[in-house]
Amino acid sequence: MKTRNARAAAAAVAALMAVGLVACSGDSGNTGGDAEGGDVTLTMWHNSTTGDGKQYWDDAAAAFHEENPEVTIKVTSIQNEDMDGKLQTAVNSGDMPDIFMARGGGKLADIVSAGAVKDLTDLVDDDVKSAFGEAPFNAFTVDGKIYGMPSAVLPGGLFYSKDLFEQAGITEEPQTIDELEAAADKLKDAGVAPIALGAKDAWPAAHWYYFFALRACGQDLIANLTTDPDFTDECWLTAAENLADFAQVEPFNDGFLTTSAQEGANSSAGLVANHKAAMELMGAWNVGVIASLTPDEKPLPDLGWFPFPEVDGGEGGAGAMMGGVDGYSCSADSPAACEEFLNFVSSKDWQEKYAVAFQTIPASQDALGAVTDPSLVPLMEAYSNAPYVALWLDTALGQNVGNALNVGVVDMLAGKGDPEKLVAQVNDAAARG
Repeated sequence: MKTRNARAAAAAVAALMAVGLVACSGDSGNTGGDAEGGDVTLTMWHNSTTGDGKQYWDDAAAAFHEENPEVTIKVTSIQNEDMDGKLQTAVNSGDMPDIFMARGGGKLADIVSAGAVKDLTDLVDDDVKSAFGEAPFNAFTVDGKIYGMPSAVLPGGLFYSKDLFEQAGITEEPQTIDELEAAADKLKDAGVAPIALGAKDAWPAAHWYYFFALRACGQDLIANLTTDPDFTDECWLTAAENLADFAQVEPFNDGFLTTSAQEGANSSAGLVANHKAAMELMGAWNVGVIASLTPDEKPLPDLGWFPFPEVDGGEGGAGAMMGGVDGYSCSADSPAACEEFLNFVSSKDWQEKYAVAFQTIPASQDALGAVTDPSLVPLMEAYSNAPYVALWLDTALGQNVGNALNVGVVDMLAGKGDPEKLVAQVNDAAARG
């Protein structure tokens, strides 16, 4: 089995295992002048295209400019599903934005190996390191060096409508897959789509495989994916078979294969936001996405959350979770104003604003008091109590292998493949590197 440059990414998974708690800009790069103390223009790519999240980055750039009049930040918002492709194109062309969204793991390690990312190890302010703690930074650590600034911790699980559960006569949150299947049957009997799934974007469908794999495979096997992406262990096939069996219950919304994840009222998040589906498996960012898609563009008042159910017979630790850490990196040739801006938005004040704008869990422990959404409170508790938290598999594996996994899951759910074919495809992609 061919290994990737995963010493580079291994610390990302180690960090999460050790639980403590987009149109392309045509003007990439800076205008120079930083070394001489002259005016500097930075370009920034982020993935918040609407609402409070987009406004947050506009406000942060304006506030930084007010304190540093010589620095202008040109902010470009890119649709989340387009970000990885745009960034890869920028890496290949050498026309990188100064500041860009980074997901850590193998995806970041691949860009680091291309020499396109600045080493921030000695450029992160001491008070920021203290407030964030070690774990979120480890998600952006490559060969012992820090290449990104965390902004949010994003564990996953099932978000659901309490009102729709009540209408269907579901009185308890499902704790096992059998109970989840029973809940799906009750919701269908009540005329409600049980689970919203945006399989058009591939990764939301793949999340289901990730979590079944988390339950089927042992901690060490999951943790070693970045250094040894070997899918020959029987647990990977078991996870695929378990997902295929679950899909036979027909728990997903009609047309899930052509449903997008986060764009508009008919996306999977929009179906939950408008009470057209009862559940969605997603990361902690989903609270803010759902809020942006409700009729009044406010948080869904009956939104709840519960962990992915336990599955009999697996090697995964009870209560183990899967998730990620969002953050931002600087291109290798960006001026010093880049890391200064990242330190600026990592202050307690701006991390609290981030938590409110995105309705999510900030990376700074000092800012956790800003998290008030009722659906995020049990999520934070589960995250703190989990025996370990694994990194999203596509993030850990990097773009090539991760994309092969995501597409393979969709093909299986579409009837174009089976569990054996899914695992074989991922193994082949891992062998190619």
